[in-house]
Amino acid sequence: MLRQHLGAYSVYLIYSAAFALFSSVVWTVNLVYQVERVGLSPFQIVLIGTALELSYFLFEVPTGIVADVYSRRLSVIIGTFMLGAGFVVMGAVPNFWVMLLSQVICGIGFTFLSGALEAWIADEIGEHRAMNAFVRGSQVARIGSLAGIPIAIGLGSLDLALPIIAGGVAIVVLGGFLMVAMGETGFSGASREDFTRWQTMKHTFQGGTRMIRSRPVLLTIIGIAAVFGMFNEGWDRLSVPHLLENFTFPAFGGFSDVVWIGGIRFVGELLGIASLEAVRRRVDLNSHHAVTKTLFAINGGMIVAVLAFGLAGNFMLAVGTMLIAAILRSCIYPLQTAWVNQSLDPKVRATVISMTGQGDSFGQIFGGPAVGGIGSLLGLRAAMVTAGAILTPILLLYARALGQDGEVVIAVDEAAVAADG
Repeated sequence: MLRQHLGAYSVYLIYSAAFALFSSVVWTVNLVYQVERVGLSPFQIVLIGTALELSYFLFEVPTGIVADVYSRRLSVIIGTFMLGAGFVVMGAVPNFWVMLLSQVICGIGFTFLSGALEAWIADEIGEHRAMNAFVRGSQVARIGSLAGIPIAIGLGSLDLALPIIAGGVAIVVLGGFLMVAMGETGFSGASREDFTRWQTMKHTFQGGTRMIRSRPVLLTIIGIAAVFGMFNEGWDRLSVPHLLENFTFPAFGGFSDVVWIGGIRFVGELLGIASLEAVRRRVDLNSHHAVTKTLFAINGGMIVAVLAFGLAGNFMLAVGTMLIAAILRSCIYPLQTAWVNQSLDPKVRATVISMTGQGDSFGQIFGGPAVGGIGSLLGLRAAMVTAGAILTPILLLYARALGQDGEVVIAVDEAAVAADG
């Protein structure tokens, strides 16, 4: 069978690369599509993202519990199909309200993926190998993203909606590949003999919350996720519109906006791959203090870059600072994933990861509309400066995390958790 021939590690890397490639085809032109085809205002652009994050926030923990109780594999497959369908809807109808609906579909799809994919590979190949897999997965994802950019530019030059629809269809096909190639041998799940399904889900949720209360560093990580989410939504949704609205693109070559935006993204992805490899070689991913210090430095640099991007007075400075921010941010996810996974009990791994995802989603729900409102009222330059300022408290949380013990294994006392219920 295909799943036996490939193995879990290979499937993880193939999925990481393919999903990133097809997503890149969508995201490379998405904001240009929203600005130039649909004609959305900065506030509407952020509301599109808020719809995604709100659905993510509402469904994140329930779907994470399902992944811990029933099947990581099934959760990933469902999420992949839903994301593909959401992208197709988004590109097929250039209407604000339809796009809101598409983001609800995508948001629920992301919740099925969040936590489940990382927990699945950790179960299949072991925690220590998984730390390296997270970084390798991010690297091949960068390569996939890089390959998707010229495809997006080519399709987008024909029609801005075409790459969004094509990327969505390709992700649906990827879900079909997972049904054939993705196995699940390392997952044991919670007991189904002593509890009903809903009792078991309650038991797993209590186990996740118990672990978070027992390890203060996890509470700090959730706080960090919330602050980063407040920044992230404004940056993700409005950095490209800021570049489109406030700067004159060079006339060299007579290139269209989609070609310039794609080219900038291409360079950012290329440099991100090199930066991530440097991080992988120099940072001990199993060390709480090493990862925390690195994340502190990366976020500090990103704050400076985002503020400079918002205040930049010419095109080249804006592009340079935008690239620096993008490169630094590309290193955060694998480090954050390794950090959260350090010493987690396997039975509640997906649930705890989902809770950190909820923290990020919570921040995006409240921070995004605020930054979008500032963009509509005071301009996109003010929105970018606000996004950079919002990120600054994250340094205090990383400093707090440095003083917390993140490497003590806290096992979940199942009997005590059951007694609590």
